[in-house]
Amino acid sequence: MLNRMYALLLPVALLFFGSSAHAQDRDDKLSRMEDSLLVVADSMYHAYIPDFRINYTEKFVKQLVQALKQPNSWSYEFPKLKEVINIIYPDDRSFRVFNWVIAPTEVTRRYYGAIQMPTEELKLFPLIDYSSELKKCAEDTVLTKGKWYGGLIYRIMPQNVDGETVYTVFSLNASSPLSNKKILDPLIISDTGVVFGAQIFEYNSTCKPERLINRFILEYKKEVQVSMNWDDEFKAIYFDRLVSQVNDPNRKYTYVPSGQYDGFKWKGDKWSFVQNLIPIDIREDGEAPVPSPKAIDKKR
Repeated sequence: MLNRMYALLLPVALLFFGSSAHAQDRDDKLSRMEDSLLVVADSMYHAYIPDFRINYTEKFVKQLVQALKQPNSWSYEFPKLKEVINIIYPDDRSFRVFNWVIAPTEVTRRYYGAIQMPTEELKLFPLIDYSSELKKCAEDTVLTKGKWYGGLIYRIMPQNVDGETVYTVFSLNASSPLSNKKILDPLIISDTGVVFGAQIFEYNSTCKPERLINRFILEYKKEVQVSMNWDDEFKAIYFDRLVSQVNDPNRKYTYVPSGQYDGFKWKGDKWSFVQNLIPIDIREDGEAPVPSPKAIDKKR
């Protein structure tokens, strides 16, 4: 009887240990490739001659793609690499983004990204930073063929819109020498590619007031801190309300936080704008308003 049970269990045990050994071999190889990526990443960020950083970035991209081409690379977390570049998943973990920024000069920034899908064989969508081409009315554009309003991504939230998943991507773009931007950018992924921009915000365009925006952009003065993130207590996206220091709405680089907060709440199939999302305590004359004790702690 024992011999019979042994004969039945042996193939299962061999399959298990064979799979474990194969996974360990894959992880060992990817770990070695990861170490090589770390060396190139250091030069990509810190090369003494800034122009060389682009060359090292190209080398880094090639090596990263080679690593991701390893079978089942999706299962490898890149624990060391995520300490030097941004590796971020949406809340549903349906894909991951490799994302970073380099400084080709003292005053410029260039953003890089690629979306990896959870497949055995590599399915990768490279992202091309198109922000320098988007000037006025950037909030109205829809970007295809891998074009993307570049930035450092810090949150990705999935929402269902008519049976299709639309992801709201939170990012920071600091490429301008005068101003920074925080962006809410809708992302749709299909078998053929990615699309950035969709009318999921109940917020009218500045350039085309009769239309809804395709992405939400907060632009503000370089030296100040501006918040835009999700809060579980309010079940909403919150952000600073901005005002111009010189009372000129066209000069975004003069915008600073007013001390008040607006936001978006998901209703139906859109982010609905909410004014005065966070309660503000009224102070004495001459004192700035502050969030009430129930208001959230600003993290970004």
